[in-house]
Amino acid sequence: MFNNDDNPRNPRTPTIDPAAPATPTPGTNPGPTGPARPDEPPAPGYSPNQPGQKPGQPEKNLEPTNLKALKQLGENNPPTDVQSDIHIIPIVGQIEGHLILPPKNKTTKYEHVIPQLVAVEENPKIKGLLIILNTVGGDIEAGLAISEMISSMNKPTVSLVLGGGHSIGVPIAVATNYSFIVATASMTVHPIRLTGMVIGVPQTYEYLDKMQDRVIRFVTEHSKISEERFRELMFRTGELVRDVGTVLIGKDAVDDGIIDEVGGLDKALLKLRSLIEERGESNND
Repeated sequence: MFNNDDNPRNPRTPTIDPAAPATPTPGTNPGPTGPARPDEPPAPGYSPNQPGQKPGQPEKNLEPTNLKALKQLGENNPPTDVQSDIHIIPIVGQIEGHLILPPKNKTTKYEHVIPQLVAVEENPKIKGLLIILNTVGGDIEAGLAISEMISSMNKPTVSLVLGGGHSIGVPIAVATNYSFIVATASMTVHPIRLTGMVIGVPQTYEYLDKMQDRVIRFVTEHSKISEERFRELMFRTGELVRDVGTVLIGKDAVDDGIIDEVGGLDKALLKLRSLIEERGESNND
């Protein structure tokens, strides 16, 4: 029997192939595969201004700035919406001076710290400075340069020793107006030493002695310890296995007069706030 459906003169109702792409009807939103109408918001994941983006793909380079800084520099930027009049400078690892240390060493470069100190002193929005130390020491002249910069600042300064403030970290810790150390932190006081080639002539030892006097003079002038007691701690034998000197832990550094008080972050911030208020009252007078 003849079937009208097979008659070419009687066309059937057109069918829609589900695999074929749909043609958008004029005046409708095509969805996530293309841009929306001017009067409708764009579909999620579509960015017409993103170069190289295919329709329907999420926008590129949406990684947060903080995450990028953490991956590339190992630095986690603080929240930018927090307003504070206290600036914090951490001094960690080994203090790098005139010589570049190996990449595996965690360092604090003095050419980075000194401009920050100048910026803090010049910024009227910053009222105080908190120095946080966890350092094994490092370059003597670089450490003394940082110490002299901190001690000559006009704004209130407070230091907090966490973990350790060894060697040239001692002058930096005492350079502030007030110093704190946590109960578990330690400070190593020992004679200075040279690395590399040393010429065995009397002038070399005289130079070492003069440089050592610079460190001793700075520490005794900015703390409560006497020069005799500091020299005694520096040249003590029998306490360190392979070195000459003394290790002071927490309260020991306070009892000897190097550090002002045992305390943590809360006490350091409270003290800095009180110094800021005192400085503001004196300026008003």
